[in-house]
Amino acid sequence: MAPLKFCANISWLFTELPDLSQRIYAAASAGFQAVEAAWLYDTDLQELQRAREATGVEVVLINTPPGDVNAGELGLGAVPGREAEFRQGLDQALKYAKALNCRRIHLMAGRVPVGTNRMAVAKEMEAIFIQNLNYAADILSKVCLGRFSRLESWEKLGKPNIKLQMDIFHWQIMDGNLTQNIHKYFPIIGHVQIAQVPGRNEPDSAGELNYNFLFNTLENHDYQGYIGCEYKPLGNTTDGLGWIKDYWTHNK
Repeated sequence: MAPLKFCANISWLFTELPDLSQRIYAAASAGFQAVEAAWLYDTDLQELQRAREATGVEVVLINTPPGDVNAGELGLGAVPGREAEFRQGLDQALKYAKALNCRRIHLMAGRVPVGTNRMAVAKEMEAIFIQNLNYAADILSKVCLGRFSRLESWEKLGKPNIKLQMDIFHWQIMDGNLTQNIHKYFPIIGHVQIAQVPGRNEPDSAGELNYNFLFNTLENHDYQGYIGCEYKPLGNTTDGLGWIKDYWTHNK
């Protein structure tokens, strides 16, 4: 079994440094060979390119723009009336992905609009999301379907370049039954992200999840993709990396 590959989410890790390009250098210094980023569109693209080229670090995943974060938005893929903005955001994400040689884009579905009844708009939002995913699949070669979608949406697509992002933190909160879900959905998993539940901290921090067991489960499935470290460090990022350094040491 090949060891698992991890990438640092530089929107969550190394936030001691104010700039994402600086965090790429920090991730490389800590031993990461790859990074991912949730929000990177406020950072100069050329600076990110220079950091990637100087370190040799691979950028493996970026998110589509979230919309108006101050208004509580977290993606536009399934939001009624925002189809044009979603496509504009996808164009921007594609520009960054091409420049950074990143082959996966997380399509953020978004939240139920404020003041709207979830049950009343659920079918409409799913239909819009499927429409937007079909549009994205036709212009992108490799796409990860975001954690805020439901599996039923993927099953209605039938697009081989659309994969499911298994965000273990959210899967545990929303669905549980992680081991069986890994077994069941492994063929369509395109990316994995991790954090402890409930605090969303380091995988070895106190919480519900036994990550040694989950890592072993992914190894047994011969998972070849990256695992994104999308968690909130309890303190200094580097001080909290003992768990991954132990993994690297035992899997050389």
